[in-house]
Amino acid sequence: MKFADNLRKIRKSNNISQEVLAEKVGVSRQSVSKWETSEAYPEMNNMLELCKIFHCNINDLVNDKLVDLDSLDEEVKMSVVKFKKEKQKQMKGISNILSLIGKIGGIVLKVFLGFLIAITILLPISLSFVDIKEGSLVSKNNNVRIVEQDGIYNVRIGNIILANDISKEDINLITPAIDSYSKPGVIILLELGIIVAGIFIVCLIKAFKHMELLFASINKEDTPFTIDNVNHIKKMSYLLIAGILLSSIAKIILFIPLKEEVDIDFNILNIIEIFFLYSMSLVFEYGYEIQLDSKGKMYGEE
Repeated sequence: MKFADNLRKIRKSNNISQEVLAEKVGVSRQSVSKWETSEAYPEMNNMLELCKIFHCNINDLVNDKLVDLDSLDEEVKMSVVKFKKEKQKQMKGISNILSLIGKIGGIVLKVFLGFLIAITILLPISLSFVDIKEGSLVSKNNNVRIVEQDGIYNVRIGNIILANDISKEDINLITPAIDSYSKPGVIILLELGIIVAGIFIVCLIKAFKHMELLFASINKEDTPFTIDNVNHIKKMSYLLIAGILLSSIAKIILFIPLKEEVDIDFNILNIIEIFFLYSMSLVFEYGYEIQLDSKGKMYGEE
């Protein structure tokens, strides 16, 4: 299909006469008529003006594969519409599932964050009530009960559990740390490490929230290529970078008193994953810019 046929179909689909189009472009009606009969071809400035009038790009005018759905017979037309609806339903279903995963992931991480906050509060309390002597936990307060069974310790004040499932191996790790840094020093380092780990969890919660909003938007909107979705993907990549760095920092801080070698998680695979995610944002941004020209839609077209 040539330019002449495309121009005629686009003009008629927009209910614009040759006279009105000629006036908008700034040429004579005869010029428009010659364009539509292949007797002449518009200059580039006129071609750009046509794109502006019809909110399309040059490819829409010159592409020989432009399909006019109304020109198809009824059976083929219904097949095309049915196929598009099935693809839309599939995409909306997948988007809904991914949005739900983002929501559930955020909820799970919030529960884990509450667990970390509880540890942050109970840790200094627990260590202030107990001592380690000859590889065993001993109470410094008559109200504190230490229950040992098969090398596993539980520390309680009444019905309140301050610490549980403390093994002999844990005690053997903590003892030299206390000898080197003193109990307050160990508490400060552990608390600081847990706080950094908590900030890491907050970054992941926010990343899951952007994932939820991204796919919820794709599920309900006409097109995934919106500026909001571009921002969601970019923020997810930024938060993952922060999360990877924070998790490594938390591990370093927590392992300082234990004097053990730290295996940093930040590796080439992390970089590739973040680069891939950020590349997605560029693809979405490009799609958004294309739509400013062609006003293309992913959903709702017939």
